[in-house]
Amino acid sequence: MSEISIIVLTFNSIKFIKFCLDSVLAQDYNGFEIIVIDNGSMDGTVTFIKEEYPQIRLIENSRNLGAAKARNQGIEVSKGEWILTLDCDITLEGGFLKKIIEFVSESGESIGSLQPKILNIDKKIIYSCGIHLSWLRRFFDINKGKVNNQKFNTPQYIFGACSAAALYSRHMLEEIKEDTGYFDERFFFLVEDVDLAWRAQKKGFKAIFFPLALCYHHGNSSKTDKKLRQYFCFRNRLSLISKNENLLGKIRLIPIFLIYDFPRLLFLLKF
Repeated sequence: MSEISIIVLTFNSIKFIKFCLDSVLAQDYNGFEIIVIDNGSMDGTVTFIKEEYPQIRLIENSRNLGAAKARNQGIEVSKGEWILTLDCDITLEGGFLKKIIEFVSESGESIGSLQPKILNIDKKIIYSCGIHLSWLRRFFDINKGKVNNQKFNTPQYIFGACSAAALYSRHMLEEIKEDTGYFDERFFFLVEDVDLAWRAQKKGFKAIFFPLALCYHHGNSSKTDKKLRQYFCFRNRLSLISKNENLLGKIRLIPIFLIYDFPRLLFLLKF
């Protein structure tokens, strides 16, 4: 069994996939497999991968089945004890794989997921140090937009990992798997990693931020329309709360929905 299975999603990713795959293949670590799932690219991504990286396993979807479904396809056929999910526009710093495996292997704790430090492609601004879920049940990327410096180099427990670059324990994934998959395929795109993190928390699995592993993220490589992103974010947040919040929590959130979410719903419906 390979120690790490790396699941990379592509959707019209011809501009980014070479940098992503080359950064993985350049790692000073041998115990990994790469599985690319393409969601119906029309820009030559599939042909490029077949010609330039014939050693990489490629799953071709005829249309865009969504990020959650595609990741699940990769996980289903993978062999690793650990699953590393990567967006196609992520590039890994040297030593990334070795550092994360050494950390989880030496840790005496039951780590369900690990979050590397994700910086923007400029290597200066933080993209994510993990997911935070507030008492208002709003979620955001920790430290997003802040200038990277030493004060963000302390490992710490977090709510969950951002699936743009996240390491998951196979044991955890199998424990929390639902009829709708490891990642809930009904979410299609956005918030599915928050849902997975919440389910993992309820099962007692820990998520940790590990800043010594660095990677870089370009952002919105799929060029998803802003209004469509707003729709998925709004819809999936309601699904997230409906699935995971207890009854008292839902009652507590009613005033918040009336004050914030209902007007936002009207705005989305209009525009």
